[in-house]
Amino acid sequence: MPLRCAPDDSAPDDVDAAAESREPRARILLAAGREFAERGYEAATVRDICTAAGVNIAAVNYYFGDKRRLYVESVRHAHEERVGREPLPEWEPGMSAERRLGDLVDHLLRRAPGLGGSSWQARLLLRELVQPTEACRGIVEDHVRPRFAAILAVLGDASGGRLAPAELKWLAISIIGQCLLHGAAGEFIGMFLPADEIDALESPGPLAARITRHALAVVVAGADRGPQTARADIAEATRA
Repeated sequence: MPLRCAPDDSAPDDVDAAAESREPRARILLAAGREFAERGYEAATVRDICTAAGVNIAAVNYYFGDKRRLYVESVRHAHEERVGREPLPEWEPGMSAERRLGDLVDHLLRRAPGLGGSSWQARLLLRELVQPTEACRGIVEDHVRPRFAAILAVLGDASGGRLAPAELKWLAISIIGQCLLHGAAGEFIGMFLPADEIDALESPGPLAARITRHALAVVVAGADRGPQTARADIAEATRA
């Protein structure tokens, strides 16, 4: 079963409705996003996009330059509408590493591109995740890397400096990977579980707690046993 969406997940539809009546650039972005999400970059045509947006082809050249740039802007727009509106969590001084990591994992799960997969924004972002382009690099630098850095900082605090930076990076990648997998392939994961355990996959809160608990167990085990065995611990936790 897919994760249940955050309460504001209907907002992209409202944004789309408003964009229908906006100036040509906004209408082109909306039409292009829907077309790229449905057909992919290669199959989508500028002519069909312009028809849906109610503009002529010259408008695409004027606002975006070419189809490639229109695609990059469409992905960026989809990310801002679907994923990029929630800021990183903030905490009072002295907040525990467990609470901070749990908040970050919950944040990632709630903004995973697969949530609410029926929206064009989610479908376009999932296409980009499977076949990354230059548009993906911009999202990584502007949005994913700051979250990666925040997770690394918390893991570093939790380990007390007793885990090598390389091991912390692999653990942070594992955390982000789990969040993406649950967001994009929740129904697939559910095929491995009995019915009475599937509910745990449908709500970000309990799932975030589980991911956080396992990650911190790896940190504690790795810190106690030293950096030589930390990679094995991380691999074991990932398999679990």
